[in-house]
Amino acid sequence: MHHPKVALITGAGSGIGQACALALLQAGWQVMLCGRNAAKLQATLGKAGPLAGNADWQVTDIRDADDVGRLFEHTRTRFGRLDLLFNNAGTSAPAVALEDLSPEQWQQVLDTNLTGAFLCTQAAFRLMKAQSPMGGRIINNGSISAQVPRPNSAPYTASKHGMTGLTRATALDGRKYNIACGQIDIGNAATAMAEPMQQGIPQANGQLAVEPVMDVAHVAAAVVQMAGLPLESNVQFMTLMATQMPYIGRG
Repeated sequence: MHHPKVALITGAGSGIGQACALALLQAGWQVMLCGRNAAKLQATLGKAGPLAGNADWQVTDIRDADDVGRLFEHTRTRFGRLDLLFNNAGTSAPAVALEDLSPEQWQQVLDTNLTGAFLCTQAAFRLMKAQSPMGGRIINNGSISAQVPRPNSAPYTASKHGMTGLTRATALDGRKYNIACGQIDIGNAATAMAEPMQQGIPQANGQLAVEPVMDVAHVAAAVVQMAGLPLESNVQFMTLMATQMPYIGRG
């Protein structure tokens, strides 16, 4: 008896999370949507059309371990198991000078982007190691900022560099449970978060420049590809970016 695979996506109410949720549903997955905003999660469900019956959603604050625990328990009772966690939810601080950020602004970004991903990873480990067949896959959304910073983005950049360490530690510690973990570093996908890029955003040399973007559908296709591999194989790191964005080279 073949059971559909089950995915859980954080930050599923918009942007990359929404695109990946819809693409996984199209590919035959069952999907648990999580985010902070009920209306946005319901909007994602609305875009799923007839496949909405294969999805469920729960408002979750991933910074809260108890809330995360409830989310994964809901996933287990609704779908029976978990095959994929996509740690996608992320936030950034205002783009102000590094020395002008408040400690709270720094902490908020770290709490969501890094601690949130860790708490979800921990809950996924507990579920995946106890299910039969044992194992599953975790994909972390690293961002190009896991490799290079943008101006005035210390909290976001630090959190995403931290995500790379979490990915490596998760891949190592997951081996004994047949849990694979990889990371996709995404550059300039055309989402609401990236809209300013098409108006002009600050460059390292102080100038403003419009940056090329790519269709978020290409990101979704890549995540579906990573997710669809058998557990014996793993895309450890993938960088997917708008070809002509100012990343390779010096701007």
